Amino acid sequence: MNNETAKLINNLKNVPAMPNVVIQALNIVKDPNSSIKDLGDIISYDQSLSLKVLNLVNSAYYGFAQQITSITRALALLGMNQAKNIIVAVAMKPMFSSEENKELWKHSITAAVGCEYIASYLNIMDSEEAFVIGFLHDIGKIILNMQDKTALNKIKELVANGSDVIEAERMFFGTDHAEVGAELAKKWQLPILLTNVIKYHHTPNLASVPKECSLVYLVDKLIQDGFNGDVNLDYVKNLNLKLDQPSILRDSILRKADILISELSS
Repeated sequence: MNNETAKLINNLKNVPAMPNVVIQALNIVKDPNSSIKDLGDIISYDQSLSLKVLNLVNSAYYGFAQQITSITRALALLGMNQAKNIIVAVAMKPMFSSEENKELWKHSITAAVGCEYIASYLNIMDSEEAFVIGFLHDIGKIILNMQDKTALNKIKELVANGSDVIEAERMFFGTDHAEVGAELAKKWQLPILLTNVIKYHHTPNLASVPKECSLVYLVDKLIQDGFNGDVNLDYVKNLNLKLDQPSILRDSILRKADILISELSS
């Protein structure tokens, strides 16, 4: 962590806290002795979360044939990891409630869906795990979005005119969202894989997990507004993916993500 990253985070009066239900869900999923019932128990304590999970499970996104009315049944159909993904997406949404973060939330959900979709297609990692790394990859932007609004607007203007986002952020803050996000991930005691992907999703070949970082890099590029096909093929090689028609892949991701965003927004 560089000095500017440390200063930026340490000077914050209110560093966002990871919702307790998400911490519990992540711990339950990685505990080999845990069960679906354990996951159901933590959801059942939160009526709002329970209702949102049931609404989502009964939505077009999952497309189950019958109406599901109990959390236990819903989790049994989804499985531990898929249920964890819903908890993460639903429970962390309030963290993205500010005006600056609403678009970031949509981007994060779309990246999560894209990573899950490609990971499943290529069988390069657990697709449910891919959902989480996609969702959290830009978490550092929540911290940057709490900074000087004038600087943020200038960064947006530079990026809109073709500047690299990492370089633009460093110009104004002396650090960037990847560095800041990795430090936040450490504070939240997230798994090492997540911390690495957050830190290196713009520079996958510097990571100890280049394949996972390249997955997030590719999806992040594909789903940008005004995507023009500009992708670093050296990173795509890490995925053993022949990217002949990126626009078709992009459209598939956006269609699938739009359904989930619509359900989570209702």
